[in-house]
Amino acid sequence: MPRSVRLDAVLVQAVIAGALSFAHLHDLASAAGQDGWKAWAYPISVDLLLVAAWRRLRNFGPSRLAWCWFLVALVASLGANVATAGFLDLTNPPAWLRFGVAGWPALAFLGGTLLAHSPNSDGDRVPVPPAPAAPAPEPTPAPDPADSIPAADDAPALPTAAPAPAVSAALVDHARKVADDHRARTGSPIDTDTLRARLGVPAPMADAIAAQLT
Repeated sequence: MPRSVRLDAVLVQAVIAGALSFAHLHDLASAAGQDGWKAWAYPISVDLLLVAAWRRLRNFGPSRLAWCWFLVALVASLGANVATAGFLDLTNPPAWLRFGVAGWPALAFLGGTLLAHSPNSDGDRVPVPPAPAAPAPEPTPAPDPADSIPAADDAPALPTAAPAPAVSAALVDHARKVADDHRARTGSPIDTDTLRARLGVPAPMADAIAAQLT
């Protein structure tokens, strides 16, 4: 019961904060000359850009693109809250405020398009932590001449398989998000080659990660 009450309180707090921020953005757009339905569209645009940037951060991890547009939407929301608190004369708004409000639709359209259609490129990808270096082998003693002659019934030793590369838990969690996103978009599980390309890791490490995802 205490857990459900705490979650309900957080939800109510989020609804109240969202409603206040929505109203402030509407008032600011209305004061800047945007009347009717256009004044109501501005807070929706700001909130949608904020949600789109946060969703990309959750699905693909931290990136410069997502953080850039997240901060742009956050500054727009916070700026409206501060401007409507009496710091600006909204009856005679300054020219820079009118200019910013009028240019916001083009800026929001650019941000939403980049967040929706830009791939997670190498320059925007989360850096993969390097695998720990394998310990150096210990030196073996020189063989005795009497033991250097192989016995007739001695079978040749089979080659041992190379140890699997170590994979961190954080990398496995990130790979699981990538695999879930691939399944949601394509309807089929991700293959090893695609996983290796998305993560930018060597083939042995991709095989080790794929084995932990199954």
